[in-house]
Amino acid sequence: MAQTTGPFLIRPVRPDEFQALGEICVAAYRSLSTVSPGQDDYDRRLRDVAHRAAVSCVLVAVDAAGELLGGVTYVGGPEDPYSEQLQADEAGIRMLAVSPAAQGRGVGRALAAECVAIARRAGRTRIVLHSTPAMAAAIHLYESLGFSRRPDIDFSPVPGVDIIGYALELTPPSN
Repeated sequence: MAQTTGPFLIRPVRPDEFQALGEICVAAYRSLSTVSPGQDDYDRRLRDVAHRAAVSCVLVAVDAAGELLGGVTYVGGPEDPYSEQLQADEAGIRMLAVSPAAQGRGVGRALAAECVAIARRAGRTRIVLHSTPAMAAAIHLYESLGFSRRPDIDFSPVPGVDIIGYALELTPPSN
């Protein structure tokens, strides 16, 4: 699976990119105006791309020169360890991150759209993601893609960290 989207390519992450993608994830999340309680623990999870790639579908965006621009974890269903309580007919998006130097170029939109396309092809009826109120640009992106706020799937993994839910209802592809 490789999808050319504008000036970059969306494809599965390669093992030689695990470390670089982990650092992009940490840099993107740390670039937010606030650092959350437990951020050091979460940084370790963000850096562990090898584990995510072993159990989930990790996609990256690379430019024509092969530079890594960002990545995302597509969660195929509730059996995936990164599912955050997905239902049987749902897919998920986790840890979408774009290098601070590449933000504003449509990379995040392309990564999210590819996850939506994969979920549609898999016959999922909904794709779910979580964000934080501090991720205003990400929230704007998700809403522009048609995601709706779902307070019923909000949660707080540690005191002081509010995770807010979004979902996009999907229709299967027409044959």
